[in-house]
Amino acid sequence: MKKILIVEDDVSIHNVIEELLKKENYIIFNAYSGTEALMMLEKENYDLILLDLMLPGANGEEIIEEVKETPIIVLSAKISSDDKVNCLLSGANDYITKPFDGKELLARIEVQLRSKNKHSNIETLKYKDLELLNDSHTLLINNKKVNLTKTEYAILKQLLLNPNQVITKNKLLDLISIDTEDCDENSLRVHISNIRKKIKDYSDNEYIESIWGIGFKIKD
Repeated sequence: MKKILIVEDDVSIHNVIEELLKKENYIIFNAYSGTEALMMLEKENYDLILLDLMLPGANGEEIIEEVKETPIIVLSAKISSDDKVNCLLSGANDYITKPFDGKELLARIEVQLRSKNKHSNIETLKYKDLELLNDSHTLLINNKKVNLTKTEYAILKQLLLNPNQVITKNKLLDLISIDTEDCDENSLRVHISNIRKKIKDYSDNEYIESIWGIGFKIKD
């Protein structure tokens, strides 16, 4: 069964969400402050986090920055486009404004869990004429092998796993830190440049787009 962490300081809302999820047989963990959530995240791995933004202790935005691979659905009374965009660009996977419909919340949870399972079991990532082989850490372009360093492979993998999402530089560094420890913000640009050069040797397509001042994404 899937484990879901609810991070919400409003007890009445928290109880409604918990009751809703228990009926769907999810295993529920509860945090009522940002500080408590961070402590729990150090001790336990979860399949999904439901996160309020306005919390005592650490706020929701701080938690988003700390979490690496666990899907996050933000549940917030903040309705401005800037709040939504900032959370999504920082690494949240979805954003629902309060009050919310229970059926919609369950549907969005299912989508995120399905996506996580798909990514965790994936053997090959394909995009246009790129093919990234997970088992051998090999990049193929039009069936021609391209040699990538460990860091280059980790960067390209995260971008291909999130093809429609702008990944901030800090979030990308967090994601690849699981596979490599030799990258910082300055060297990240160098690694991205090297990936582009290697791809250009085999393809006329531009794959990695820089979003000025924010990060990178796979180009449509």
